[in-house]
Amino acid sequence: MNVNFEYHNVSASDRLEILAAQKLSKLEQKYDFIISSDVYFTKENKSGNDDGAICKVRLSTPGPSLFAEDSARDFEVSIASVMDSLKKQLQKRKDKMQTH
Repeated sequence: MNVNFEYHNVSASDRLEILAAQKLSKLEQKYDFIISSDVYFTKENKSGNDDGAICKVRLSTPGPSLFAEDSARDFEVSIASVMDSLKKQLQKRKDKMQTH
């Protein structure tokens, strides 16, 4: 699977790329119909300490693409939340593919 990373208002980080790639690899092992993924890291300029680290992931699959987004205090938490959301979406897609 091809993984593309984009950063907006954030400096590139090997640590974030490795973490996201590992989690995407786990999803790909279970759901082999994933073609590619685009991962976006964005830092929102907020005055408060709350949600500001945004992670967005788009998965290319047969049929419509899957997309998930989350904002948290740090990128590690937002990555984990996005992967959980994508896992649910992938399971629904897999169930639909098996019933037809």
